[in-house]
Amino acid sequence: MQTMLGVIGGSGLYEIDGLENATWLEVETPWGQPSDQVLVGRLKGAKMAFLPRHGRGHRLSPTDIPYRANIDALKRLGCTDILSVSACGSLREDYAPGDFVIVDQFIDRTFAREKSFFGPGCVAHVSVARPTCPRLGAACAQAAAGVTLHPRGTYLAMEGPQFSTLAESQLYRAWGADVIGMTNMPEAKLAREAELCYASIAMVTDYDCWHEAHGAVDVAQVIATLATNSSHAKAMVAGLPAFLAQNRAPCPHGCDHALDNAIMTAPTARDPALLAKLDIVAKRVL
Repeated sequence: MQTMLGVIGGSGLYEIDGLENATWLEVETPWGQPSDQVLVGRLKGAKMAFLPRHGRGHRLSPTDIPYRANIDALKRLGCTDILSVSACGSLREDYAPGDFVIVDQFIDRTFAREKSFFGPGCVAHVSVARPTCPRLGAACAQAAAGVTLHPRGTYLAMEGPQFSTLAESQLYRAWGADVIGMTNMPEAKLAREAELCYASIAMVTDYDCWHEAHGAVDVAQVIATLATNSSHAKAMVAGLPAFLAQNRAPCPHGCDHALDNAIMTAPTARDPALLAKLDIVAKRVL
């Protein structure tokens, strides 16, 4: 199978430069419409797809993003690897605005989103003990240049769309979270259910509201930092094809076999309607 990278661009990353033969495609999924059309082309010879998470023009709030449709659409187009790029706040002094963080853990505090492709009629439990793919994360680290990069970090996913209260920000710091954002969950969980390698690059834009010397975060502050961050993110994406094999081998961390032994529902008790919706997501095991 040929490697195909899908990039989900968050706040500040609304396009990918240098895509050859780029075409915006309308993708229909059983889970509804994705956030936008998907831009498909080749970057330095490698197949790539780009999906603006909030839609072009930033139309969708974090809660309203159709996470299931987005992941299904990218897999439906042939993506084997997913790179999430998103803005975040820092909960640590040493993770400064302008820095990049390769996320390797999550604390999921979202509560108003559909978090699984599975459910009544076909129950499945996948492991998200290690929710990101170290292989893909390492490729991002190699491709990044001109930016301070932290090789690991725990991302606290909040519901939003409001920013944190001071009490919440202090609580999350006490929990050991490193950065805070609104969009990586349930995206990472769904990518795991879809047996896709997933990596998350969090671009620090602010210190949330806990830092006495910086005050509370606001949109103007975020946008100002994003202007610089987005150029570094585009450069990193441009460098990724050199570090991702053109012919994809089995993931050494098992991301592409996450559904092995995960489905609990007996074949005779499975809902045909739900199975039909899982035609791409769980095709290998169903």
